[in-house]
Amino acid sequence: MTAGALALAACGSPASAPSPAAPAQTEAGDGAPALLVGTAKANDTQPKTGDWATGSDGTPNTAEQTTARKWVQLMASEAGELNPVVVNGAGLTLYRFDKDTAKPSKSTCDGECAKTWPPVLVTGGSKIFLAGVKKSAVGTVERSDGTRQVTIAGWPVYRFAKDTEPGDTKGQGVGGTWFGVTPNGQKAGQDGSVTVPTTTTPSSEEQRPATSAVLFDGRNFSDNESSQGVAGNGCKNVTRPGVASSIAASGSVKIWSEKDCKGKSLSIDGDVADLAKVGFDNAVASVFFG
Repeated sequence: MTAGALALAACGSPASAPSPAAPAQTEAGDGAPALLVGTAKANDTQPKTGDWATGSDGTPNTAEQTTARKWVQLMASEAGELNPVVVNGAGLTLYRFDKDTAKPSKSTCDGECAKTWPPVLVTGGSKIFLAGVKKSAVGTVERSDGTRQVTIAGWPVYRFAKDTEPGDTKGQGVGGTWFGVTPNGQKAGQDGSVTVPTTTTPSSEEQRPATSAVLFDGRNFSDNESSQGVAGNGCKNVTRPGVASSIAASGSVKIWSEKDCKGKSLSIDGDVADLAKVGFDNAVASVFFG
């Protein structure tokens, strides 16, 4: 281990003793931030807010707190050799810490540790945009300072201060305790982690018919390329047919290869990270809701 890694590993000891009682994780519906399918870009989110907010040095998420916490994005993606791994709206890798706990959710990275590993924070009025991450996996937990941190499968999630560009994974393996987090809360790049799913295994809530979907021109819900939204009831034609390579849906939908829900069709439940794997790459012309 390098000297730098040894120094960073010291972040494993929180600056202050954790509170005796572990706070419970907050789920959607308990006053938690709103969970929305799609990316911030696809939802026409205001520039220089949320994950796009920066401080004077250009570092993400160091701007005025209320602006930076208006929204966060959790998107299944690739970064370096990690596939899948969750990234935020700025494309920066998100991490989990082995010294935290998921059941119950609890963060132990405070003080100086939290400067090196900034927690992903939200407030009651925040939005969390999801692409490739199930709603049922996302929650929040109260930290020792009273702020609320986003969790995936119960694990509190963080950025790494030395990751400054999309695709950076400089925090992977630091101290043997920090790892990128997968869409189901596992350690990215480790044995037993899963690949980006072709489709999700939805919870009973997510098996309900969707009322909206976002189609991405690139696979893995890429925000670097164009996207288009479609919503409503019954058959809806997409604005730009035959260009989608991934789709994020809020439940079950049927996609069709021709407008007016004709031609070849496929029923899906939730998100599809790579439409090529189900024989529908650049083929969606309409979507049926209901």
